[in-house]
Amino acid sequence: MIQALAPVIVGAGPAGIRAAQTLVANGLRPVVVDESANWGGQIYRQPPAHFVRTKKELYGFESAKAQSVLSAMQGLLPHVDYRPHTLVWNVQGGQLDLLHQGQTSTLAYSQVIVTSGATDRILPFRGWTLPGVFSLGGAQVALKFQGCSIGKKVVFAGSGPLLYLVAYQYAKAGAHVVALLDSGKLSDQVAAMSDLLAQPAWLAKGLYYVAWLHAHGVAVHRGAVPLEAKGQDCLESLLWQDDRGVHSLACDAVATGYGLRSEAQLADLLDCQFVWNAVQGAWLPVCDESGRTSVSGVYLAGDGASVEGADAAEWSGERAALTLLSDRAGHATAEHVARSAALSGHITKRKIFGRGLARAFPDPLNWAAQTPDDLLVCRCEEVTAGDLRQTAAEAGVQEINRLKALSRVGMGRCQGRMCVCAAAEILAQCTGQSLEKVGRLRAQAPIKPIPFTTMLKAESVSGKDMA
Repeated sequence: MIQALAPVIVGAGPAGIRAAQTLVANGLRPVVVDESANWGGQIYRQPPAHFVRTKKELYGFESAKAQSVLSAMQGLLPHVDYRPHTLVWNVQGGQLDLLHQGQTSTLAYSQVIVTSGATDRILPFRGWTLPGVFSLGGAQVALKFQGCSIGKKVVFAGSGPLLYLVAYQYAKAGAHVVALLDSGKLSDQVAAMSDLLAQPAWLAKGLYYVAWLHAHGVAVHRGAVPLEAKGQDCLESLLWQDDRGVHSLACDAVATGYGLRSEAQLADLLDCQFVWNAVQGAWLPVCDESGRTSVSGVYLAGDGASVEGADAAEWSGERAALTLLSDRAGHATAEHVARSAALSGHITKRKIFGRGLARAFPDPLNWAAQTPDDLLVCRCEEVTAGDLRQTAAEAGVQEINRLKALSRVGMGRCQGRMCVCAAAEILAQCTGQSLEKVGRLRAQAPIKPIPFTTMLKAESVSGKDMA
């Protein structure tokens, strides 16, 4: 009798941990592959040993949830094949290609739960490549993992709930937060209130962050967008604009971001179908209410499927594992059906809240149209907004992958993670199309940079095997 392959979970954040917990509770020993050195994901990132800040200081209101998730994985370690510091950089022929400490290997799978998380959504501005300008996620990593501020005088600029959360975390830790610039307006947030009330506890936390920042002297400007980070060798000031005109703030650090976007490259390499999601303004993998994708044996959970936050990631991770168990057994137990239905109910409410967040924190009005030609969009390949417009006009480009082929936008180390949203916005604007019509940037292996010598070794070994 052929023994079935162990299920594989990619990612050890809240979704991956709850998925692993569910599989173990039902008698399986999953393989848990995670790129980070420790479990917890970005939201519950664990600091190094002997870190001086407490969990309460690190995670704030979420410290109890963080402890619950982190402790759950600690208890699972004897019951899972845990592989930290391991990157899944490709998938083909029923095998995941892995990189660990400079060595490549393959992992066969028949069922895989992908919990790949999310990354910052960036809309660049002049000077955004200066030392001192960080993404919101990068600023949060510095605080959580290294216990330090990105600067002595920090400005937070962009939109979305993460903007307020990270600004609060910095100010609470004692950093000097000069100002918070939110491109959304108070009227946007008021208009979204009916949807935001779907999750009153989360709404209350957001209102608390805003009130706390005001009470502690942090200037909060709405309808405000960054124009230019200025300085010679490093950041010295930030020009920004609102309805009253152009202003300047003296600062040595800026953290910027406009929400989060799903990391869906691995789902793409797994041949999952994608669909346009108007609420999130992004192409997302097709995924039913149980976590199944269009590919048999492939399941999605967490922000990699749809950006809904840590709580929803836990729920969707458990639900995907229950679905995997049902598919593996050929039927679903009554207990699993009931639990999946309850989890789906929680996630539905969170999606209503997410719809409210999209309304409360819109992108800057006419961002692409107001972007100057000399703005560097793709820092890896040094492609400007003017380059993109010229390429689109001269070659009649209508689609993002064609734009990439002709301009090299998105071909660098980040594989489009930092520039694709801005490039798509500019292409849509200059061709008079919707973002949906522009299409999505297709993933290519390796989905993250790997050492060139590692590739040569892998090809050498493969060639010997074939011989």
